[in-house]
Amino acid sequence: MIGKPHWFKRRKYTGWGFTPATWEGWLYIIVAILPFVLLMGVSPINQTRMILIIIWALIVCVDFVDIVIHLPKDERDRIHEAIAERNALWIIVAVLGIGIAFQAASGAVSHALIPQVDPFLLVALFAGLLAKIISNIYLDKKD
Repeated sequence: MIGKPHWFKRRKYTGWGFTPATWEGWLYIIVAILPFVLLMGVSPINQTRMILIIIWALIVCVDFVDIVIHLPKDERDRIHEAIAERNALWIIVAVLGIGIAFQAASGAVSHALIPQVDPFLLVALFAGLLAKIISNIYLDKKD
């Protein structure tokens, strides 16, 4: 789309996404962020500005995803990324499970008949489970 994958390198140690590798990549990041800064810095934010911010955010998000998908990676990078993603997912699942258990235990201690558990935690946990099931089915049929 707008940004070119060769302007960036895969972000290895500081999260997900990409890091600028050339001056064009740095310029792209500045141009992507500048409208947010300019539009959000002006007060008050009216409906037209909010619509412009949302449209620009959608364009930038779609372009960011396109860049990440098309980043050049060799087999070693793919394996390392898969292991890192797996390890990150296990930690996320553990934290979600602990959060659900904590909320359920808090409800039990307060003698609630039905312990209140944040539905977003449950949805996140089950969405991850569903993604794993679908991925395994797809990969089994692909082989």
